[in-house]
Amino acid sequence: IAAYFVYSFFNSSKRKDKEEKQSVVLMEKIRAVCKFITVEGDFSEIYHYQNVKDKWVNLFLGSKKALILIEAKAHVGFDLTKIKMNSDVEKKTIYLSNFPQPELLTIETDFKYYDKKEGWANPFTSTDLTEINREAKQHIVDKVPQSGLFGEASNQALSTVALMENLVQTIGWKLDYKALETAAQPQLKDKNESKAI
Repeated sequence: IAAYFVYSFFNSSKRKDKEEKQSVVLMEKIRAVCKFITVEGDFSEIYHYQNVKDKWVNLFLGSKKALILIEAKAHVGFDLTKIKMNSDVEKKTIYLSNFPQPELLTIETDFKYYDKKEGWANPFTSTDLTEINREAKQHIVDKVPQSGLFGEASNQALSTVALMENLVQTIGWKLDYKALETAAQPQLKDKNESKAI
C-alpha cells in the first residue's frame, strides 16, 4: 500500500510537469493576429494529375492518373497589423499614413477524386496523395490573382478605414487619413482617364 502511494505521488508530479510544459509550448505558438476579411470567393476547378516523372517506370509498372474536383473558398482582405499609425495625444488624433495591400488570408479546400487509375505495380501512396493535394491547392492559389478578388478588396479598403474611424470615435478620438486619400487620388485619376478613353 505504501509503495502504491509513493508511486502515485511521483506519477502525478510527472503529469503536472508534462502539462505545464505543454501549456508553455501552446503559449509560445499564440501570437497577436488582426486580419480583416473583406471579400470571399468560391472556386470550382477540375485538376488533372498524371505521373510522368519516369517514363520507363510508367511503361513497366503502369502510370498513375486522377481527376480531382477542387472546391475552394478563398478569403481576401487586409492584415491590419501592417498599418502605419501615429498618434497625437494632445489633439486626440490618430494619423493613418499607410494602408496594406490586399492579400490572400485563408483558403479552404475540399478534394474529390474521380477516374483514379493506378498501375498494376505503381499504386497511389499517402505521399502521392499529400503531394497531389498540395499541388491542387497551389493551383487555386495561383488562380486567385486572376479572379479580380484583390481588386474588389481594394475597393473595400475605404469601408475598412471607415470602420476603424468609428472604432476610434467610440473612445473620443479622431482618425486622420488624409495621407491615404492623397495617395489614392492619382490612382482614381488614372481609372477615370482609362474609362473616358
